[in-house]
Amino acid sequence: QVQLVESGGGLVQAGGSLRLSCAASGRTFSTYVMGWFRQAPGKEREFVAAISWSTSSTYYADSVKGRFTVSRANAKNTVYLQMNSLKPEDTAVYYCAATSPYKMWTDLRSYDYWGQGTQVTVSS
Repeated sequence: QVQLVESGGGLVQAGGSLRLSCAASGRTFSTYVMGWFRQAPGKEREFVAAISWSTSSTYYADSVKGRFTVSRANAKNTVYLQMNSLKPEDTAVYYCAATSPYKMWTDLRSYDYWGQGTQVTVSS
């Protein structure tokens, strides 16, 4: 059974940092692309960042470029999202997800597996 488990969310002041983790289990993810999405109250789920597990290629939404960094630790089967210079508009539930590298990385409909999400709240 495939499982993606996020952790690391919390409450932080504007300008602060958080690191989210996504632990993957249940199958070999070495050929997958791992994505991060977020959903704020009353808004649609949106793409944040993605990383290819095999090549380490990354892609970011314009809204987080230069502030967020996605990385992976193969030995731990874990993907990270380092979030710096956080803003109140970054407040959302953050989800990790997995998809084939041949699908569109930014489209949530491409993703086959999802975690349960972790809340990030940025106060002003």
